[in-house]
Amino acid sequence: MSRPELSVVVPVYGCRDCLGALHSRLSTVLAQAVRGYEIVFVDDRSPDDSWGLIEELARRDPNVRALQLSRNFGQHAAITAGLDRCAGEWVVVMDCDLQDPPEEIPRLLAAARGGYDIVLARRRQKKHSLFRRLAARAFFRMINLFSGTRFHGEYGNFSLISRKVVDAFSQLRDRDRHYLLILHWLGFSTTEIEFVHADRFSGESSYTLSSLLRHAFEGVFFQTTRLLRWIVYLGFWISASGVVLAAYFVYQYLAHSVYPGWTSLAVLILLIGGFIISSTGIAGLYVGKIFEQVKGRPLYVVDRTAGADAPQP
Repeated sequence: MSRPELSVVVPVYGCRDCLGALHSRLSTVLAQAVRGYEIVFVDDRSPDDSWGLIEELARRDPNVRALQLSRNFGQHAAITAGLDRCAGEWVVVMDCDLQDPPEEIPRLLAAARGGYDIVLARRRQKKHSLFRRLAARAFFRMINLFSGTRFHGEYGNFSLISRKVVDAFSQLRDRDRHYLLILHWLGFSTTEIEFVHADRFSGESSYTLSSLLRHAFEGVFFQTTRLLRWIVYLGFWISASGVVLAAYFVYQYLAHSVYPGWTSLAVLILLIGGFIISSTGIAGLYVGKIFEQVKGRPLYVVDRTAGADAPQP
């Protein structure tokens, strides 16, 4: 079977009411924009029975392929599953809630055909709440600080990548993965377009405050070892400060007299003790992540598939 020109990978979680409109708009846009396409839905074990509707779409439309994961593995694992199974020369990754308009896909293609392997979509006039916008900015600032990237809070998963980027992406099997950070690490030629962020078609975001914080924590700390290096530098700085302070007290003892009280000693114990506990805890978290990685478990498990050409799990 000939390779389709474009694949669209859509991780699905908590947006059953959006799927019909999403499929209709994608089909209309793609039929006019490319010579052949496929839509790959990846159901990340959505609790709203999205799989039943996805199966119906796959029965009605031969361009639809679908995977259902055995449990909720997370958005970035679902994206990985779709990229592993798609076949297009170009691949668009987008969310399922229609805040990323399918009508922008021709612009992504046009930018890619200008000689780029990665085209990112940067949102204008984001429709998220003020808290979500501020949290996104803070998250990306932390990411940039720790990993040396230059991402903005206006970036999302909406993007287009070439087949060679997909193949390179599939070689990376990091358990703690972030789609955009992996694209940055791969280092292929990149450009961007801007688009107006649309209102959510239906429902609310499935990300709770706790899940956002957990996602931010893992993204900031476990995409790079720079934090460990900073801890080492801070440890040397504290040690050097201790040597200087000890020399100062010896000088004061010889030149004048001993300072009364134990306040300085108590402060030093609290400072050094707190540093030891925090640095040991952070190192322990990294060791735990290494333990999870070396077990070699798959990033996801496919339970069911739909669509005539979908591979068996």
